[in-house]
Amino acid sequence: MTDQAQKLREMVEGDEPAGPRPLEDSLSRAEVIAVTSGKGGVGKSNVAVNLAVAMARSGLEVGVVDMDLGLANVNLLTGVTPTYNLFHVFEGKKEMKDIVADGPSGIKLVAGANGQEELANLTTKQCERFLSGMGDLDQMVDILIVDTAAGLSESVLQFVCAADKSLVVTTPEPTAIADAYAVIKTALKRNRNVDLNLIINRARSIMEAKKVGDKMQDIGSNFLNVSLRVLGYMVEDNDVPRSVRKRVPFYVKFPEGRPAQCIQHMSKRLQGKARLQKPEGIRGFFSKIVDWVN
Repeated sequence: MTDQAQKLREMVEGDEPAGPRPLEDSLSRAEVIAVTSGKGGVGKSNVAVNLAVAMARSGLEVGVVDMDLGLANVNLLTGVTPTYNLFHVFEGKKEMKDIVADGPSGIKLVAGANGQEELANLTTKQCERFLSGMGDLDQMVDILIVDTAAGLSESVLQFVCAADKSLVVTTPEPTAIADAYAVIKTALKRNRNVDLNLIINRARSIMEAKKVGDKMQDIGSNFLNVSLRVLGYMVEDNDVPRSVRKRVPFYVKFPEGRPAQCIQHMSKRLQGKARLQKPEGIRGFFSKIVDWVN
């Protein structure tokens, strides 16, 4: 398995003499944003999709990759019924560029392989196809949003630690806060420089959301010796479930509503946040996580 991991590492570093097109052929340097959560059901995918739409409407080319292979649902939230998904790439039936679908406001969607095995169980050949195909996206988008699975699986932690920015979504529920803290703590152990940003979702009021954000920041400062950034808050609002039932992002369905305004605020903050260094692009992102097959 070590030899297999080395082979993949050489491929993403541009040393593979034959086979799929090396990722170094990518000319752009897309910024990669991972959206994750410690607990399922906190609205992680909804945040990812609507952030993508908000950024696209600001003039950026934005892609969303659904990497929750067990419970992929980005396509459901956008009303897109893709003909192909990541399963077809893993199986060698399609290339990545063939499965990219057009979503609301021009976002590019890569649907997850719902019900398929976890990334850690993919074969080396399947990983090669996936890594090579991701190079196509680096030429198509300015921002790539990776919607991860919830929890502390190996693949989730790899995505969180490798991304240019990582957004951790939680709700005010004690279990969700505890699980979000676990993700943050574990990610910091792996990469002290990981760019973590908190989003408080489904709060009953701005006051409750701010209280949770302040609590998480105090915990981060006192126990993890890190200054956590609260990217934004979202209060409970009927716009969200109504848009889900209609399979339309709430940023599109209810652009003047409170959830859309909150997402727009977060989108602006993300775009305005100074970068410590130039994004390494999708190629750089996946070169960091190539050891997932080891």
